[in-house]
Amino acid sequence: MTDNPEEPLIANTQSTEGDQHDGSHDVEHAHESRGGKQHISPPGLFIWLLTFSAGISGLLFGYDTGVISATLVSIGTSLSHRPLTSLDKSVITSCTSLFALLVLPFASSLADDRGRKRVVLFADTLFIIGALCQAASRTVEVMVVGRSVVGIAIGAASFVTPLYIAELAPATHRGRLVTMNIVFITLGQVVAYVVGWIFGTYGSPETTGWRWMVGLGAVPAVFQVVILLWMPESPRWLVKEGRSEEAREVIARIAAGDDAQDPSSTRREVDAVLKSIEIEVREEATAMRLGSAGAGHANENAVNAWMEAMRELFRVRRNRRALAIACLLQGLQQLCGFNSLMYFSATIFTMVGFSEPTLTSLVVAITNFAFTLVALVLIDRVGRRRILLWSLPFMIAGLVLAGYGFSFIELPDSEISSPSTTGGQGGAVTILVSIMIYVAGYAIGLGNVPWMQSELFSLNVRSVGSGVATATNWSANFVVGLTFLPLMEALSPSWTFVLYAVICAVGYGLIWTVYPETAGLSLEDAATLLEADDWGVR
Repeated sequence: MTDNPEEPLIANTQSTEGDQHDGSHDVEHAHESRGGKQHISPPGLFIWLLTFSAGISGLLFGYDTGVISATLVSIGTSLSHRPLTSLDKSVITSCTSLFALLVLPFASSLADDRGRKRVVLFADTLFIIGALCQAASRTVEVMVVGRSVVGIAIGAASFVTPLYIAELAPATHRGRLVTMNIVFITLGQVVAYVVGWIFGTYGSPETTGWRWMVGLGAVPAVFQVVILLWMPESPRWLVKEGRSEEAREVIARIAAGDDAQDPSSTRREVDAVLKSIEIEVREEATAMRLGSAGAGHANENAVNAWMEAMRELFRVRRNRRALAIACLLQGLQQLCGFNSLMYFSATIFTMVGFSEPTLTSLVVAITNFAFTLVALVLIDRVGRRRILLWSLPFMIAGLVLAGYGFSFIELPDSEISSPSTTGGQGGAVTILVSIMIYVAGYAIGLGNVPWMQSELFSLNVRSVGSGVATATNWSANFVVGLTFLPLMEALSPSWTFVLYAVICAVGYGLIWTVYPETAGLSLEDAATLLEADDWGVR
């Protein structure tokens, strides 16, 4: 097994003795060509282009999150000829999360059967259909259908895009390149708020303005389709499909980013990485055949393989622990309430008395984007565990301060999202500042680290494990999106934000206890951490 830091995402498995020797021999020569020292080169242009093309899915996700915030305060009576109720807003928002959750098992299977890139292209098609359906909607029901189609697209893209990038990225830059997907999400939110503000201010909000807001979501999807047609498939999937020569070409183009290497050194490195992938794919196939022996007819192989991967996920202690950590982080990412703030930020700022709620939301989105760029710099230097433990206290402080700020705001007794307020400006400013503190802490840590989940899983359960963890994310997203406004009504805004702070505090304790540091480690070393009795926590 190669321990080469330039290797694409490859999980820890045991190889046969002969193959182990051959792979190690190739890697040994690759290291000798560098004077026996690990040479860390920056990602090449090719890998940045791959990350950019795949990251447009994040842009679409972020745009959808941000644009619904501006849309909800702009629709007026355009749908079903009546104002939207709190239930209408909750359903329009949360149906996206629900369908993102429902599509995940199919997206996971499709990614293994048809390839990572095809799933992204499939998602783009749905993004286009969903955006146009929303733009043409005349009733709440049709709007919900359009949002649900977009939800299917988001669910598929949110699962496969980080996996696609991680399987292509050099290990020394894997955290940074996966974080680029989050940068695109936050950029999409900024773009959405800018578009929402422009159409809300200069357009006709209740007739055509909001339709342009949602309809423009189709444009990045069309752009991504064009770019991805020229991008390669994951080398790991290509090897699994028996297309090793194509995989070699992809790996060679990635390795070409290291200009310091001579051609012979690059060739040996490519051979070593390819051999490592071939060994692990061969072992995965053997394990699946043994697990599904006597299971039934040939046309049941795909189902048997999926069931065997699920059994392996829960049977092996290391896999169970990886799943527990991944689900903890993904669930906490949503249960902390962040996406509800993004979905309903314009509604909140309208409620507390800001005259330009969408423009105020833009300030929050820019904060999110700016601190995600900070995370891009720190994620591989500071480490995953440490950055979470540093940023969560700021999130808790921001939520508590927001609860305090809401205590100065007297809400109307009627519809909670009604644009009226009887509170003072001091309370509104306190809420804005506290939300910015909270969002900054989220962007640096919890907004990024959960998507490093692919580091935790071994090859034979990576797709299934990542799918289950991502399903946890969307389940929590659905629950929080559906319950946010009702909680604001039932508990009051102050106690709703305090509840989210308590959830963050519990999450802090669990991360301190079970989440080991994986930054800078090879995938083999990272997997070994989870075998220890202390879960590798140092």
